[in-house]
Amino acid sequence: MPKEEFAVFLELGLARVAFMKKEWATAESHLTNVIDKHSNSKFVPEAIYYRGVSRYSVSHDSAELARTAAALTEKYAGNEWQLRSLPWLKEKSETTSG
Repeated sequence: MPKEEFAVFLELGLARVAFMKKEWATAESHLTNVIDKHSNSKFVPEAIYYRGVSRYSVSHDSAELARTAAALTEKYAGNEWQLRSLPWLKEKSETTSG
C-alpha cells in the first residue's frame, strides 16, 4: 500500500474507533478529513458512508442517510459502499410517496 493511502487508512481507522465508541463528532471529524483532504483515495466512499451514519446517529433524521446514499450514487455508482446505501434511497422514496 502506498504511503499516502496508508495514512488515509490510519485516519479511517481512527474514525472507526471513535464510531464504535459512539463519539460521533470525533468520528465525523476524521471522516471529513479523509473526504476533504484525500479526495482521490479509494477509502473516500467508505468515509462518506460512515460519515452519513455518524450524522444520522446524532440527528436520527433519515434524510441524512438519503443524502449520503445520493452522494454515493452520484459519484461512486457500483462501489461496494454505494451498494450498501441503496436501501436508504428506497426508504426515502417510500416516505415521500406515501
